[in-house]
Amino acid sequence: MNRFSNLFLVSLLSGAVTLGTYKLLFDQNGFLSKNNDGLVTVAPDYYGKRTGFSPENVDFTEAAEKTIHTVVHVKNVSRRTISNPILEFFYGYGGSQQQEQIGTGSGVIISEDGYIVTNNHVIKDATEIEITLNNKKSYKAKLIGTDSKMDIALLKINADEKLPYTAFANSDSVKIGEWVLAVGNPYNLTSTVTAGIVSAKARNLDTSGIQSFIQTDAAVNPGNSGGALVNTRGELIGINTMISSPTGSYTGYSFAVPSNIARKIIEDIMEYGNVQRGILGVEGGELNSKSSKELGVSQTEGFYVSRVTKRSGAEKAGLQKGDIIIKLDNQSVSTFADLSGYINTKRPNDKVVVTIIRDGKNKVVPVTLSKNEYFNTEFKGLELENIDANDKKRFRLNYGVKIKAITNENLKQYETELLGNIILSIDNVKATDIETVSKLLNNKEENQSIRIEMINHNGEIFRIII
Repeated sequence: MNRFSNLFLVSLLSGAVTLGTYKLLFDQNGFLSKNNDGLVTVAPDYYGKRTGFSPENVDFTEAAEKTIHTVVHVKNVSRRTISNPILEFFYGYGGSQQQEQIGTGSGVIISEDGYIVTNNHVIKDATEIEITLNNKKSYKAKLIGTDSKMDIALLKINADEKLPYTAFANSDSVKIGEWVLAVGNPYNLTSTVTAGIVSAKARNLDTSGIQSFIQTDAAVNPGNSGGALVNTRGELIGINTMISSPTGSYTGYSFAVPSNIARKIIEDIMEYGNVQRGILGVEGGELNSKSSKELGVSQTEGFYVSRVTKRSGAEKAGLQKGDIIIKLDNQSVSTFADLSGYINTKRPNDKVVVTIIRDGKNKVVPVTLSKNEYFNTEFKGLELENIDANDKKRFRLNYGVKIKAITNENLKQYETELLGNIILSIDNVKATDIETVSKLLNNKEENQSIRIEMINHNGEIFRIII
């Protein structure tokens, strides 16, 4: 009887195991179930729920709560005079009137005593700036300083209380795929939070200024400019600056100035009153399969040095034409944006350890960055340099490059007329500074003619083609 009971129990368990295995593997929704398309593996319903890759496991609430109170609304009031020549001609009055224009954006409080960072384009040409906190309190703001090249401005308000503020994170440590929050004031609303991931780093959009944006797919709309891009701990990793859109509203991607660049600009403005720019002193371009083939090099990533600037830190350190820069300190360099983005966080006389490939071998070269004023370039026998404060004052300019010397034999006969002239544009592109001009000229072929607009000693504007 005992033996019969044991045999029955074994048979029962065997049947249960067989039935369970069939249900698990072959029945509907089993691991090896079939559908009309043939044999496929179908994950059970619980697969993908609350795994490490799921947004349900990321808590945005703490970061949002910390950030919304540090993001402010920025109101820019500007006034301009509009003339009516018809009324003035016929009636002798009503020739001009004041017109008020209002622009809006966002800003980020970075200290408890009221310093605020925003975009330069948000407060450009403002005669009056008003800040509204998330608690609806409003204050008049003072403009401390700006950097139009990197689109950053620093404001200050005098509040009657200590203000919540956002701490800066190291934007070089941000990883592609990392969750981020964009906080700003789109459409004149109070602080609004959107979430997304970092889509790309060191994104080059061929702007005349910054070439190293953080790209994200967090929704950013008009009014978000100057707002905060933060990580899931609520730390500032970027200042939202622009969107890529044919409509003017968000359609997929937005871009932010990395926090390391913004922080360096702010510190410069507070300590020196202006931005201190360090220059490595090399010209060239980033490598890819096409350019590598043309240059006859096997490396397809990095920055190829086509020219070393005279008297620069790069020349003094021994960098040469043909060197391929692959790393600055511990930061890898694959593109021009990688190089320019890292150098933009440095000042003159800072030391940077440059790793290069020369003759197929890696070499480490320490370079002391030189001042921006010493940076010059040469193209078609014209040696160019940045204009100084005297030139800016004399010609009432805030941009341009000066012709310092002429080595082109065909232009030597015009040396008296050309030397010292200030170039305003090249092929209708504004000659903002030497860095902009160098990048523009590097894309030109040697035998390609270019159209130059310049201003001479007498303040006369004329154009030449060389």
